[in-house]
Amino acid sequence: MPKEEEYQGWSNYETWNVALWIGGDEGLYSIAKECKESAHPYQEFVNILKSVNTGEMAAITYQTPDGVAWSDSGINKDEVNEYIREL
Repeated sequence: MPKEEEYQGWSNYETWNVALWIGGDEGLYSIAKECKESAHPYQEFVNILKSVNTGEMAAITYQTPDGVAWSDSGINKDEVNEYIREL
């Protein structure tokens, strides 16, 4: 039986949500692919988003369109790092 906090095969909702947006949004996907060789790809991804404050990306520089902050402490960064490396 899955743990209570698991969500759609991910550790929790927050982890699932950021992975969903990374994999489902062309712009976010492109940024994540640029980070896949980094020692900490998800942190690199978040750092890049923080530096982009213009155009259509400005609306999602701090959180997903569903309201999950990219820096949310509940995100399982190990899972997202692995996900990005596999892109």
